[in-house]
Amino acid sequence: MGAMSELRSVEMLGGDAAKIVGFLREIGLGVRLAPLEGETFLPGVCLEPGGLVVDAEKLLYPGDLLHEAGHLAVMLPEVRKIAGPDVGIDMGDEIAAQCWSYAAAVHLGLAAEVVFHEHGYHDSAETLIGVYREGRAGVALLQWMGMTLEAKRAAEAAVPGWPSMKRWLRADAEV
Repeated sequence: MGAMSELRSVEMLGGDAAKIVGFLREIGLGVRLAPLEGETFLPGVCLEPGGLVVDAEKLLYPGDLLHEAGHLAVMLPEVRKIAGPDVGIDMGDEIAAQCWSYAAAVHLGLAAEVVFHEHGYHDSAETLIGVYREGRAGVALLQWMGMTLEAKRAAEAAVPGWPSMKRWLRADAEV
């Protein structure tokens, strides 16, 4: 895709999605705009090694980009390099990805409802927003991964804590 065509495609995504794509590229995740054939777990977005494929025509909810990117972000680098469309069903990974996507939305100044929209999360979007806003789930996982600090440890280190992130991509095995 040429530079002008790429620019038009990003513009076609619209405000929140274009902002998210810019952020993902800035932190080191690839985002390739291309048509997606067949069904994907979330409409218009699919994981590939090191990034996302986004179909601007099929993407329904811009926050789904952050959710799927969250899966990549919490993977070890060697896993992220070979990631495919199936991220599996590990609930710890799902919680970490949701927690990460909440922090990313806050960082970008987006409403949590952009990620946790009413058409996803099995009618639990409102509950999940409260859980992640209060840091009741996932923060310990991201801290263990070296990506953020919970409030007490952040205060001891005199640095911002959750939902601020020390790093956006998991660097290596922490234990």
